[in-house]
Amino acid sequence: MADFFEDVAPVRRVRDDVMDVHHPEEAGPRPAVIFVHGGPVPEDVEPKPRDWEGFIGYGALAAAAGLVGITFNHRLHTDMHYPQAADDVAAVIERTRQLDVVDGDRIALWCFSGGGPIAASYLRTAPSWLRAVGFTYPVLAPPPDWPGDKPRFNAVEAVTEHPELPKLLVRVGDEYEFFVPTQDAFVKEAREAGADLEVIEIPDAAHGFEGHGPNPAARQAVDRAVDWMVAALNK
Repeated sequence: MADFFEDVAPVRRVRDDVMDVHHPEEAGPRPAVIFVHGGPVPEDVEPKPRDWEGFIGYGALAAAAGLVGITFNHRLHTDMHYPQAADDVAAVIERTRQLDVVDGDRIALWCFSGGGPIAASYLRTAPSWLRAVGFTYPVLAPPPDWPGDKPRFNAVEAVTEHPELPKLLVRVGDEYEFFVPTQDAFVKEAREAGADLEVIEIPDAAHGFEGHGPNPAARQAVDRAVDWMVAALNK
């Protein structure tokens, strides 16, 4: 494990050509959290996101908390690949819901960084199986000059659609400049709509803090976020 997750014991990880399933000790079916990595990540990058120490760590934390953790790679290779990445996320959701170890009616999405906009359509539709949506240091809306399908990938506009859906936002003090106003707008819209939103602030952490070595405050915040996920999925 990376230094950030050095206190996390490895768990049984079942791997196929699409995704890794991080198994809890408790017998299934269990709720599942699907970790959606950020990007863009160039297609030839090695190791690929599901083999990054950070996502191995998150999967192990989820399993230790009694959840099934799902990690995978999606095709957000450039800013124009959001539709392909969204298709990959949808396919993994359906595959996850069919697993014997998973309660298919208790699923959470946890999106990181550039993966944030992919959650917009799920905020907008709030399918019955979706029990929570989490974000860690995300971008939440496309830039004004982006030529793609802005409404489809605008989580700021979507956050008011189903205010009852539990949402989590983990923010860092040292954030990418463009991401900050999208996060601010997301919180503002959510608060004005009376949305169920928990915000965890980590002032002394940077974007991608999991890869920056030990940070006790950030590590505690991650535990708090996992606890929030467990509570949301077990309502």
